Amino acid sequence: MGKAKKAKKIALQKYAQMKKMINPRDSRIKPELRAPPKKVKKEDPTQLKVTEVPQQSSALFFQYNMQLGPPYHILVDTNFINFSIKNKLDIFENMMECLYAKCIPYITDCVMGELEKLGQKYKVALRIVKDPRFERLHCMHKGTYADDCIVNRVTQHKCYIVATNDKDLKRRIRKIPGVPVMYVAQHRYTIERMPDAYGAPKK
Repeated sequence: MGKAKKAKKIALQKYAQMKKMINPRDSRIKPELRAPPKKVKKEDPTQLKVTEVPQQSSALFFQYNMQLGPPYHILVDTNFINFSIKNKLDIFENMMECLYAKCIPYITDCVMGELEKLGQKYKVALRIVKDPRFERLHCMHKGTYADDCIVNRVTQHKCYIVATNDKDLKRRIRKIPGVPVMYVAQHRYTIERMPDAYGAPKK
């Protein structure tokens, strides 16, 4: 018990010494060794507050994308092709019916890789994708995760419409301004954020 008391006393003495230490901004210290005083800048009410806002694409006019026009460039996702096959919809014909204009479907290397990985079940989808009317986009990144690839492409280039039935991908694309989403609903193609389209849902 005596040792514990002694240790406590030493600890208290050390603490008292610490408390006695002079403040680095004390006036008794030589001016050249003294720490500079903490200055709290008062806000000037007359000065304009500058906040950084992310730069929007010059292609956008309010919420509409001015770069979109016929022929439409449509980035096609894996499950959009599968939904089209299930609903017995011809991709080219129905895209033209929906947008009243020529449509060029684009397929990325990632989507192609995904379809090849899915195996024999999706050989019909693979055969459709190999149609020469589909334009092929080459990917420079590693891996075959198509969702990230499509989101990156659409963020950089605002000239695409994304065709997908994937809920997560749709949610991600809705956050990017000026990018319409095409999907399969009620046995036909429907498009979001393009008011002039035949398939666009009426408000």
